[in-house]
Amino acid sequence: MMDDTVLYPLLLLISVLAFHVYIAIKEDAFYLFFETKNSITLQGDIGVAMSKDKGATWQNLGIVLDEEWHLSYPYVFSYQDQIYMMPEGSKKGELRLYRALDFPLKWKLEKVILKKPLIDSFIIEYNGYHWLFGSDFSAFGAKKNGELEIWYSSSLLGPWKPHKQNPVHNTDKSLGARNAGRPFFYKGKLYRLGQDCGGTYGRRVRAFRVEVLTTDEFEEVEVPLGIGEPRKGRNTWNGARYHHLDVQELQSDEWVGVMDGDRVPSGDSVGRLIKGYTAFGAAITLVISSGMLLGVIKCILPLSRCLPISGKRSDAFQAGEKHRHLYSKFRWLFAHVNKLGSPIQGRIKPTTCTGRSVLAVIFLFIVALTCIGTHYIYGGNGAEEAYPMKGHFSQFTLLTMTYDARLWNLKMFVKHYSRCSSVREIVVVWNKGQPPIRSDLDSAVPVRIREEKRNSLNNRFNADPLIKTRAVLELDDDIMMTCDDVERGFKVWRDHPDRIVGFYPRLAEGSPLKYRDEKYARRRGGYNMILTGAAFMDHNLAFKRYWSKEAEEGRKFVDKNFNCEDVLLNFLYMNASESKKTVEYVKPSWAIDTSKFSGVAISRNTQGHYRVRSECLVKFSELYGNLAANRWAFDSRKDGWDV
Repeated sequence: MMDDTVLYPLLLLISVLAFHVYIAIKEDAFYLFFETKNSITLQGDIGVAMSKDKGATWQNLGIVLDEEWHLSYPYVFSYQDQIYMMPEGSKKGELRLYRALDFPLKWKLEKVILKKPLIDSFIIEYNGYHWLFGSDFSAFGAKKNGELEIWYSSSLLGPWKPHKQNPVHNTDKSLGARNAGRPFFYKGKLYRLGQDCGGTYGRRVRAFRVEVLTTDEFEEVEVPLGIGEPRKGRNTWNGARYHHLDVQELQSDEWVGVMDGDRVPSGDSVGRLIKGYTAFGAAITLVISSGMLLGVIKCILPLSRCLPISGKRSDAFQAGEKHRHLYSKFRWLFAHVNKLGSPIQGRIKPTTCTGRSVLAVIFLFIVALTCIGTHYIYGGNGAEEAYPMKGHFSQFTLLTMTYDARLWNLKMFVKHYSRCSSVREIVVVWNKGQPPIRSDLDSAVPVRIREEKRNSLNNRFNADPLIKTRAVLELDDDIMMTCDDVERGFKVWRDHPDRIVGFYPRLAEGSPLKYRDEKYARRRGGYNMILTGAAFMDHNLAFKRYWSKEAEEGRKFVDKNFNCEDVLLNFLYMNASESKKTVEYVKPSWAIDTSKFSGVAISRNTQGHYRVRSECLVKFSELYGNLAANRWAFDSRKDGWDV
């Protein structure tokens, strides 16, 4: 890396979804201070969590500071054997300093530092002074998220004097003026972290090296932060924004850092509600206006049918003068509606081809607006997040097998699945032809192309010592499904790591055995195979079984027919597993076979494909036992993902 890159000595970076995070280190324990919001009042308080294993696990200790106003940005630091906290409380209109009486849970107000509504402030000792950096967006002419001021003092408790150049920054909000965490020293140089708020609040963190800091002058230059940008979008914990970073050097000369993150931009929930209700309002308006103007709901009727006002004047007087006046107003309104609608009705009649076309277009607009409104209000924030297990997340390797005729499939496959949250690496088993150049594949994760010496379906299960995860998702390059479906399958596999967990159930039954599809399996109420073209497995366990001595005859049969490698693995699991159940089904919300559009699918001749697979079932039954002895019902798990 470049010498100017600031954070490359970092050995441990803890990522959290809380906002405004600071870490304190005491007696080999990490204490994480963060902003936490009341879900009803949305007021922020300061909470703390503790870790005794360097951030691997955390114990929430509770709220440590709760005032009557909003608190955030809990800047925690040590000075003369005391621990202080200076949270942001601009709603109070002042900057307060607290001292720990019983760290980390009990704090006391030490002093009001400044009677100013400062935002995201910190204090640091440098060149004989205490320096206070903060933003005052209430100042005349201050640019929100683009203003920064400095004060200095010979004492931590003040008095504080303003820097001669204040405000030292008052510029575009994307240029990092607003503080983004603890300043730090590296190789004798002072560094400040700032927020890039372009597009949304807290979009990313920028780093600046302070070149000059005196009572009269201030100068800093931006340097590379050294942290790679998230490429998985909202499927990454900090895909939309990360705006706070605290880095510290340990006594062991190692570095520790903690960073917050979010999958959605600031104000995203409000924006989605506005767009959704606007779409619903437009749909309702279109229904009403089309009904009135096009006669869809027959507003153009003889007035005598709409209003009972065609009687004699004496009858109207009997109903009361008040009612007569009201009916007169309605009559006037309906008459004008008729006058407006009559020309349109004369030109566009619902019974003609043109009229039906107009009504169809209006109907499609209404449906589209309704779908848009439903998407924004009920469709979530667009993130397809990973599912935790016992509070922890894991990753898996995605493995696909292909060849040169399916390159367009592969490009689409890699671009889509590399954005899924839990994918660590994609391994492409290249069976035939000239492999693609790595730069031709748009991927958010590393892609490794493994060229095979011969074209064989058995290559799918070749042992690969370079795979770093226990879990492997074997997924054909012509299958497209949502990342959420993939993440649900991964969660089920972590519950049952000794099984094949996949998305395509099949049933083998009969005498002799016949290969049956999912529709047949559902009619019969169960399945006993999972296709490994879309399945999770423990690759050490699965590949070892597949390449065992006992499986040799089966592998030869696979090569002979260029088919059935997935059927063989199901038999091997059934034959070797200590568990009675060896497969688990997960229902995808939707899945598309893209090879059908290109004509390169191996199984495009369905009848011939199923006939060969039935022959495989008979052969493998002779070698490895009766797979059809077991059958597992759909919707048998409590998670509801196997209906």
